[in-house]
Amino acid sequence: MVHEGRCLGIVLNQGWGVMSDITDNVELASEGAKAPLVRLFGWSMLMLLVAFMINNILVVAFKFPGGVSAFTKGDASGWVSVALYGLAVVAAFFLVSRAPNRSLRFEAAKISDFNIYLIRACFWAVLFVGLVDATVAFMRVEKFLPLFFDDAMVRNLGRARFVGPYIHVPLIILGFVVAAVTGTLGFTWLALLIAAAELLIVISRFIFSYEQALMGDLVRYWYAALFLFASAYTLLEDEHVRVDVLYAGFKSKTKGFVNAIGCIMLGLTTSWIIIIIGFSGKQSIINSPVANFEVTQTGGTGMYVKYQMAAFLGVFAITMLIQFTSYLFESVADYREEPGGRESGKTLEH
Repeated sequence: MVHEGRCLGIVLNQGWGVMSDITDNVELASEGAKAPLVRLFGWSMLMLLVAFMINNILVVAFKFPGGVSAFTKGDASGWVSVALYGLAVVAAFFLVSRAPNRSLRFEAAKISDFNIYLIRACFWAVLFVGLVDATVAFMRVEKFLPLFFDDAMVRNLGRARFVGPYIHVPLIILGFVVAAVTGTLGFTWLALLIAAAELLIVISRFIFSYEQALMGDLVRYWYAALFLFASAYTLLEDEHVRVDVLYAGFKSKTKGFVNAIGCIMLGLTTSWIIIIIGFSGKQSIINSPVANFEVTQTGGTGMYVKYQMAAFLGVFAITMLIQFTSYLFESVADYREEPGGRESGKTLEH
C-alpha cells in the first residue's frame, strides 16, 4: 500500500520549512459523533505499544523473564508483564470512556502532533550525536585526544560502552528537550547535511587524498535516519506511492473505507510484526546491538553509532504504528463523512 522509495523526493519537495503541529494550523471541533469501538481499538494499539516497550526494558535491562513465563513456569515476576498489558487495555477503556463524544479527527490530530514531536526529537538527536561522535572519532583517529584529555578519558573515548551511555544518551535527551521548545528542524535540513557530508568526502578524497571511515559512517547514519524517520511524516502528508488502479476514482467515503481496512490489515500489522520481531528477547535484531553498543568492523577508526542504526528500525515501526492509528481515525471519519476532512499534502504549513 505504501512505498518508502519516494521519501527523499517528498522530503525535498516540502520546502525549507519546519515541522509544526497540526492543531497549530487547523481548527478542529473536539466533540463529534461517537465511535467507541474504533477509538477503543486505536487507543488499545497505542497503550499496548507503551506496555510492550516498558516490558522490553524490564526484560533486557532488568532481566525480567517476560509474561510467558508466568504461564509456562509459574514465575511470579512474569505476572508483572501480564499486569502491564492488562493495565494498557484498562487505560484504553478509560481514555475512551472519559470523553465518549471526542471527535475522531480531533484525536487523530492530537496523535499526529505527538508523533511529529517524537520524529522531530529523533532528528535533533541524530544531528547532535552525528556531529559530536564524528568529532570524537576524528580526534581519536588523528591522535588529538591526548592533547585535551588525560589517559583515562582517552581510553574511555575509545570504548563504545563509555561513549554510548555517557556521550550519546545525554545528547539524545538534549534532542528531546530542544524539540519540545522549537520546531525549526525540518527533514530538508538533514538532507542538506547529508549532501554536505558527501561533498566533504569528495573534496577530501580527490583533492587532498584523505579519507577516514568515520566520514562514510556519518553519511550512512544520517541517511538512514532521513529515510526511516521521514516515513511516518510522509504518511501524515499522504504522499507515499500508491499502486493506484481504482483508488483515484473512488468517492471520499469509499476511500475512507479502503484506507481504514488498509491501516488495520497492512499498516498496523506490518508495524507490529517489525516491533515484535525486533524487540523479542535479548538477542533480537534490535535489542542485541543496542544492549551491547555494537560498532562497525572499522573499530576505532569509525563512529560508534551502529547500535543506533539498529534502533532506527524500531523508531520507524513505532512512529509508523502511531501514525497509522491516527490515519485510521481520519479514515473512519472520512467513511462516516464527518466534517473537517483535509486534502492530501495540505496538512501542514511550511
